[in-house]
Amino acid sequence: VQLQASGGGLVQAGDSLRLSCAASERTFSAYPFSNYRVGWFRQAPGTEREIVAAITGSSLLRYYADSVKGRFTISRDDAKNTVYLQMNSLEPEDTAVYYCAAGTSGNYASQRGYSDWGQETLVTVSS
Repeated sequence: VQLQASGGGLVQAGDSLRLSCAASERTFSAYPFSNYRVGWFRQAPGTEREIVAAITGSSLLRYYADSVKGRFTISRDDAKNTVYLQMNSLEPEDTAVYYCAAGTSGNYASQRGYSDWGQETLVTVSS
């Protein structure tokens, strides 16, 4: 499935942003979008890519990294083939390139659970 992430930008600490991850319907395989788990990942300069949040098909389960619990919320609108990441109370430590990815098997809280990766969107939080 082909994914496009958007919504990044430059904000100040304490501000909010909403990232969107839109899937191109014509690129679906045998499964409708609602069957895909979707995760948000980020990579800051000099660090490894890490999972931020994930949501399984039909929103049955959600996962959040400890660093974003209580500040970020992941949701999905399967009618629009889109997953959102609402980011509140942003901190300079949230500055990174953010990616979304989709998959259908494996551990949804691990990068290994994702096979299709979208392009990045940059989030910069100034202090």
